[in-house]
Amino acid sequence: MAKVDRRILKTQEALKKAVIELMTEKNFDDITIQDIADRANLNRGTIYLHFQDKFDLLDNLIETHLNELGEMDEWACEMDWNEALVPYFEYFEKNYLFFSTMLASTGVPSAFRTRLLTSFIEGFKGEIDRESGRNTDLIDDVLLQYAGTAYVGIIEWWIRNGMPYPPRVMATQVGTLLGRSL
Repeated sequence: MAKVDRRILKTQEALKKAVIELMTEKNFDDITIQDIADRANLNRGTIYLHFQDKFDLLDNLIETHLNELGEMDEWACEMDWNEALVPYFEYFEKNYLFFSTMLASTGVPSAFRTRLLTSFIEGFKGEIDRESGRNTDLIDDVLLQYAGTAYVGIIEWWIRNGMPYPPRVMATQVGTLLGRSL
């Protein structure tokens, strides 16, 4: 795979940071390309070299985060719940501005919560305990929806409340709960 020029990466990161910062100040629909360019200290034309429009920029940003979370799924499923969730909560903490903005947004970005939920449900599919007999009478779709919704809800609560507990504590608490459910 060809190595991407660091200047391109730096420009794209500046644009992504600018759009998230602007979303903390105003509704996404009210943000203009000029607003993003001004915040990133770039020309309007530079944005169009990298993205079709502000929607493409936002979608790229969302996809980047969902892909990074998805990459964690690949190795986390081999671990104990409590240990597996630590990197996730550290990731949410590290990317606090993004997640707090996206989970609080209304309008166009509000679909982010649905996409996040869908990705977690997909990741939980192989985690249902059928061997112990405790989930025998439960329908997979119901159990997955329950666990996924609970997980996204606790992430929202944690972020909206200023992350009152460290990532490791949250991972242990949520890991115990998910272990009991799935």
